[in-house]
Amino acid sequence: MFHKENLEYNRNQVGFYTLDELVPQAHFLRQVEQVVDFSFIYDLVADTYSEDKGRPSLDPVMLVKIPLIQCFYGIRSMLLVAFHLCQQVCHFC
Repeated sequence: MFHKENLEYNRNQVGFYTLDELVPQAHFLRQVEQVVDFSFIYDLVADTYSEDKGRPSLDPVMLVKIPLIQCFYGIRSMLLVAFHLCQQVCHFC
């Protein structure tokens, strides 16, 4: 519905996006994803994660990808990597 009278209504709408929709198809990190098979990491760390105890874990592949991003883009700290990732996602919204 078009809300010409109430512009604030249009600004307060929420949209849902997947990461695939936010990252351009020609992005460098998509190329890395196509070349490198990160699935071997699950086998390497399988004995360090519990299926039924504790809180849900962070994805171990993501824990490897974040330092790679740090290296690729010359970012000095993990905090700055998190900031840049959030900034990039916001940029595509």
